[in-house]
Amino acid sequence: MRNLLEAYADRPDPRSVAVVGNQPLPADEQRAKAIDSCDIVFRVNGFVCDEPGGQPAVGSRTHVVVFNRALRATKWVFRDYRSRLYLLVEPGRLHWEPDNIPQWWPEDLGFVPVSNRDVTLPLSDALGLDSRTEERWATTGTMAAWMARTAFPEADLVLSGFSFVDDPHQTSWQHAAGDSCIVGPEHQIMAEGRLLGSWTKTGRTKLLR
Repeated sequence: MRNLLEAYADRPDPRSVAVVGNQPLPADEQRAKAIDSCDIVFRVNGFVCDEPGGQPAVGSRTHVVVFNRALRATKWVFRDYRSRLYLLVEPGRLHWEPDNIPQWWPEDLGFVPVSNRDVTLPLSDALGLDSRTEERWATTGTMAAWMARTAFPEADLVLSGFSFVDDPHQTSWQHAAGDSCIVGPEHQIMAEGRLLGSWTKTGRTKLLR
């Protein structure tokens, strides 16, 4: 995974990595600059980016898109797609999820399925979830953060847009693109919040609210 990610980064040995979740965030020029200054930037599902002339909030650079089959694509998802890596997480394949390619997916765009053995299950173990026998697994955002942290353990990690770190009891959430949905019963966001929060105490991970 590291070699593949490095191929899309600004440098072969990234020293800084950003992972941006889908929490709506107010304008903040310093946050946007911190995200865009990273050597590789991950964004998740139906993400948004700052537009030229608009108020900066979450930056605009995108190297890696991590998504699931329930993706609600925004206008930013496929922008400049030839220069990005698209990673499909499919933890539901451990139980019931089919392997159909979504009908609306662009015919000339490939994607790389993320290994449940190498990513989903180790992350579930770290969260205390038994994904092998129960329909429980991490959100796509936490999976993106886990891939970034484990692929580049020596890099500085910037996290932003993860509402469950501060609000682990929410049962629904608003997305930055304006839509909303329930927190799926397969997710245990309190455990995810604890995990990401623990990283911020190591000195190599910063959470930008």
